[in-house]
Amino acid sequence: MKKPPELDYTPWPQALADQYRALGYWQDKTLLDYLRESKQKYAEYDAIICEQRTITYRELVDSAAQLAAGFHRIGLQRGDNVVLQMTNIAEFYQCFFALLQIGVRPILALPAHRQMEIRYFCQHADVKAYFIDGQATTFDYQALAAEILQQCPSVKHIIVRGKACDPRFISLNECFQPPIQEQYAHANDVAFFQLSGGTTGTPKLIPRTHNDYAYSVTGSVQICHFDHTTRFLCVLPVAHNFPLSSPGALGVFWSGGCVILTQDPAPQSAFEMIERHRVTVSALVPPLALLWMDYAEKATQDISSLELLLVGGAKFSETAARALPKKLHCRLQQVFGMAEGLVNYTRFEDSEPIIASTQGRPMSPHDQVRVVDDEGNDVAIGEEGFLLTQGPYTIRGYYRAPAHNEHSFTADGFYRTGDLVKRTAEGHIIVTGREKDQINRGGEKIAAEEVENYLLRHPAIHDVALIAVPDDYLGERSCAVVVTRSEHTIKALELKRFLRDLGVADFKIPDQIQFIDTLPKTSVGKVDKKSLRALYSQTSPKQHQRTGGNGIKTIVRAEIT
Repeated sequence: MKKPPELDYTPWPQALADQYRALGYWQDKTLLDYLRESKQKYAEYDAIICEQRTITYRELVDSAAQLAAGFHRIGLQRGDNVVLQMTNIAEFYQCFFALLQIGVRPILALPAHRQMEIRYFCQHADVKAYFIDGQATTFDYQALAAEILQQCPSVKHIIVRGKACDPRFISLNECFQPPIQEQYAHANDVAFFQLSGGTTGTPKLIPRTHNDYAYSVTGSVQICHFDHTTRFLCVLPVAHNFPLSSPGALGVFWSGGCVILTQDPAPQSAFEMIERHRVTVSALVPPLALLWMDYAEKATQDISSLELLLVGGAKFSETAARALPKKLHCRLQQVFGMAEGLVNYTRFEDSEPIIASTQGRPMSPHDQVRVVDDEGNDVAIGEEGFLLTQGPYTIRGYYRAPAHNEHSFTADGFYRTGDLVKRTAEGHIIVTGREKDQINRGGEKIAAEEVENYLLRHPAIHDVALIAVPDDYLGERSCAVVVTRSEHTIKALELKRFLRDLGVADFKIPDQIQFIDTLPKTSVGKVDKKSLRALYSQTSPKQHQRTGGNGIKTIVRAEIT
């Protein structure tokens, strides 16, 4: 067995770690330990329904142990990093728990990530293996994997769900070996990596330990009242923090409930799943929630089993929040969280005005939250400020990112979230915006600087600014304001094709592109994005549908980060 890796992330100070253990928050159990406990209690209960397959808790744990043996056999060892990029299929969870068992740390890539992001993950983290869904119908991940294999020398294995089309690849089916029961992971280890939304480039890696993540899940389960009768329809990408842990699939597994997977979050398909499987709860981003609400008025499916809808990932308007329980005949619970840690929930006992107008309050009594001004001074209750936080499940630093850590964390360990918020006297959070140059496209966080840098690679572009403009469904959509070189002319469609050819994730490609002679500047010479937002905020989104998509598909295939 490989020795534990050297620390390349920032651990909690020992005094805080001791406190969290004394309080019972950190149980010193791995994420697999919790699943094994559920196997003991609910062995023959359904854990996952995926297409025509049903997987019990016994089968889930046993299949993970078989894969753990296969992964260990090909040379993956404790402390190795891998990329796990799967669609919403059961194999994601089987691979996830198998990797955890042998102490291998998956980077949870989203299905929408393309060459730019995957190559960065592999090179930055010295990734040893790349797991893909070879049966996906929306994208050729095997072609992408072949490129990654050429560009990233550290990658030794491509493991494919389905038939491997390249002799260098390994079919996941070949990795099912006689099971091993030994667990190589420790509760203090980094279990896996989530991904930051990013403001200056490709996503940063967020190291989540078994102890901190398990507490986030168990605390969320209590607040959301999950139990063995919970039937959770997972419509958002399985790898994302929200449907994984808030309380998400892990919360369902800890409780003995059932996760029902779907590849299609559109309301007609989702409502059919709710009716067929008697779904009790689901989690949505606001654009999807709005689509479900609109469709409910004409729906013929019986969705009366639906008891709870969690909505998060972006600000949900108060008007929509008030309307949702009436239109979908279920309880609304607002969620405001981040992959770095802190998660807030409205509570079942909260009044209707609080549920509709706030994004909840922190999950843990030991979540420390500050709202500060530009100078770092705490503002008065009800005043807008920048949200800072630290606590038993909020990271202390990104992975291998000392420069980012310097400005993302205070000297005393508070994480600068980048969110502008107000806090009520009762401790509820109201999100008002972002301090950073970031676009929240229906829950997808897009770093303006990253997309601007990609566009500037085109020889026809002299200058560019990516801004957020309002959108009725997405909340914000992205608009690229482009200055071309005098000798060049180019169409918006060409620029979008250029970005796709670069390997940029589809959700980062601007929803609309505007051409302008010069970008306005502030008095200190910076691009005046405020005036650009004012100039283009009234443009109808119908005039700028993304090429190759329709309104519904553009919205419902949203990935959240």
